[in-house]
Amino acid sequence: MTLPTASELIFSEQANHNFSKTLGELKRSTLSIQNRLQSIQHDAAFAQLVADAYCRPLIANERCGSWYIAPENKGGSAYFKSTDGHTGVWKFSSRRLNLHLLEIIGKHDGCIIVDSTRRGKRMPDALSKTIPIWCSVLNYFFFPQEPQFHELYTPPQVVSQSEHAQIAALLPSFLVALEALSIPVAEFRYHVTKPLRPIWVTPDSNVTPTSSIFEDFHPVICCTVSRRVAGGELTGGGYIQGAGDDTENWAHRLSPPIFWTNKELLLSTPEPELPDLIETLVTRAAAVGTAGGHMRCLKPTSCLFIFTIVDLLKNNMAPAALTVLLLPKITNEDTWHTSSTRLDVGLGPHKLGSRNLRTALPLIIDFFRRSLTPQKTAAGQEDQAKMKIFIACETGMDLSIGVALAILCLFFDDQGNLLREPSQGTNIDKNFIRSRFGWISTSMPDVNPSRATLQSVNSFLMERPK
Repeated sequence: MTLPTASELIFSEQANHNFSKTLGELKRSTLSIQNRLQSIQHDAAFAQLVADAYCRPLIANERCGSWYIAPENKGGSAYFKSTDGHTGVWKFSSRRLNLHLLEIIGKHDGCIIVDSTRRGKRMPDALSKTIPIWCSVLNYFFFPQEPQFHELYTPPQVVSQSEHAQIAALLPSFLVALEALSIPVAEFRYHVTKPLRPIWVTPDSNVTPTSSIFEDFHPVICCTVSRRVAGGELTGGGYIQGAGDDTENWAHRLSPPIFWTNKELLLSTPEPELPDLIETLVTRAAAVGTAGGHMRCLKPTSCLFIFTIVDLLKNNMAPAALTVLLLPKITNEDTWHTSSTRLDVGLGPHKLGSRNLRTALPLIIDFFRRSLTPQKTAAGQEDQAKMKIFIACETGMDLSIGVALAILCLFFDDQGNLLREPSQGTNIDKNFIRSRFGWISTSMPDVNPSRATLQSVNSFLMERPK
């Protein structure tokens, strides 16, 4: 028998190329839209199982948590970022206070926060570290005289003793940062009668029905819905761990509400037809609009409201108030004044708009300064007492938040009362800006303006002539 030569045993470059191409095609087919949606449905069933077992409301940890909760079963949203729990950079975020959860937790003796994570991880850092930090810092804040409530709890199968100790050592500094925001303690302490304690549930847990009332603490149940898959994409048998994440790479603008409204249709549609179907559903949803659902007041004010541009114009709200529209296209500054009570500020899209905001803010603030100057007539002053301020951008989550933050710093006192001219003598530093942003994050817990937007606001406010 003739033995094969070395050249016959080694694959040619063409063979290697074909092999890589085949693996790539297999990976893409495994990560198909259809597999993602099927995986989301599978994980959503586990989330509902946990809700049924523990009799507490499901809270979606955005961005991806809403994929796993049917809208009729969703008790609210939270925004705990995994980056705030990354090893070595742990923090208590002043931008993501999530204090709105306290009312839910107090009313239901706890809640279930739903999230998922990418393949290979047991649970997301948001659930294993960010939420434990949040619970412990709030316990320090609300129960300063009860040191037994201040202990940090982390899942030992995920967080090492060393990392746990390093996080615990930082808790006093996190408390100082929270206290600097001047949050009204009594307003939020009213909702919680016991300390908060995280508890962790994953698909590997033994979930048994219970309606237990925990005598010593309010449970914050951190639910990882995705089953852990070891290895690469091809090892899950079509199941995708953390399928609801990274939507910009696969969803074609499909959102959780559209998915849940059209779930059966989407799950029964062949993969090649899904992109066109999704485009049709997204377009149809945009045409219907949200019927004013995105009008939100920034408390403690009673007159400052945030919109999306679509909602503001669709519901014909603009004529009723001082209005600033922040447009996702660049327009000439000469065209911005459309009336004595309205600015249409063309800043451009995304990061470009955030950078341009810095140079636009002086004109926007001057518009408010002139508009809020007291009128000479009693009738004019009466109208001002009823004044409303509307700010809108494309998403209602970014540029509009930046402008609102600047206005809150300059035109509102510490009780949320509207001033008739920019405040004088107030030391506007980073701590002051953070405290005003705390109002926003409490009123709109799902808000997450870009770093570039906040940098533009900070630069404008701190560089203004005193």
